[in-house]
Amino acid sequence: MNARSQAWFWLLVLAATLLLVWLLSAILFPFALGIALAYALDPAAAWLERRGCSRMAATVVIGAGFFGASLLLLLLIIPPVAAQAADLVQRLPDLVSRFVQSIGPLLARALNAIGAEQPESLHQNMGGNLQRMVKLGLGLLQGLVSGGAAVINVASLLTITPLTTFYVLRQWPGIVSTVDDWLPRDHAETVRGIMRDIDVVLKGFLHGSVIVCASLGAFYGVALSLAGLDYGLTIGLFTGALSFIPYVGTIFGLAASVGVAVLQFWPEWTRIAVVLGIFLAGQLLADYVLTPRVMGSRLSVHPLWLIFGLFAGGALFGFVGMLLSVPATAAIGVLTRFFIGRYKGSSLYRGAGGA
Repeated sequence: MNARSQAWFWLLVLAATLLLVWLLSAILFPFALGIALAYALDPAAAWLERRGCSRMAATVVIGAGFFGASLLLLLLIIPPVAAQAADLVQRLPDLVSRFVQSIGPLLARALNAIGAEQPESLHQNMGGNLQRMVKLGLGLLQGLVSGGAAVINVASLLTITPLTTFYVLRQWPGIVSTVDDWLPRDHAETVRGIMRDIDVVLKGFLHGSVIVCASLGAFYGVALSLAGLDYGLTIGLFTGALSFIPYVGTIFGLAASVGVAVLQFWPEWTRIAVVLGIFLAGQLLADYVLTPRVMGSRLSVHPLWLIFGLFAGGALFGFVGMLLSVPATAAIGVLTRFFIGRYKGSSLYRGAGGA
């Protein structure tokens, strides 16, 4: 098989894989999450194996420890977060009314300053529109949460994900050996080198992201709660969870916390400034302390490409695409650097003279 035939063959394999992921994206999330967890937990299982444990025993110990700790953490976190979320849903219409009352005079003065006509019943119209938008959003959210599909997804997440993690973790060495046996013999060593580079990037990103997200979630949750912000714990934890995507977690947390602070503390600008300062401090902590020390340059992908990959994965494959977008973008970065290196070493780049 010549080079052109090989290229067409692998392009068809890639296209078939992407088509299959797209067709099955609605059910892939618990399986993809389970495989990702098995990949993340494999070094710990391998460490136990090197110290005399069988693969089965290592899988049971690591799996039980991880899911047991996760369950305990959820039991500690979910009650206060759920209580804050329920309270937010109940108080949201009142918060909107307070927001309208606060911003109405400012809007009226702004219209007067530019010489524009102030519509009659400005407060009532703006308040009514916002109230309708809030009710519509809450209705959609309630439908999503209470729908049958959501219940099925949660049930599959709680059952399929641990099972997938257990079986894949137990069989991981065999899976790696089988995939290695499938490699084309002429290019096996090259592919192994690429996969080793991807493995280094992914493990560095995964372990670094866990540390960064947990640290930021704890910092924001505690700091916002101490600042007296309503729903500070919920906002902080969600901000930390979203921080694996550069700037997305910070933007979400900043908008949510400052918005709630304006509604809660207006017109006490000092307390609003404290909330803003917490997020500026968190961003400085992430950019200049956590990320350089924990992750360094192991990811080697610009944050803009990660954000682009997030939107592209979500648009193509839904939530599964969003879950896989960051590691996929990192892997594509490794492949791109490899092919650029090959291109610069070829006559296509150097020309006929080879200079």
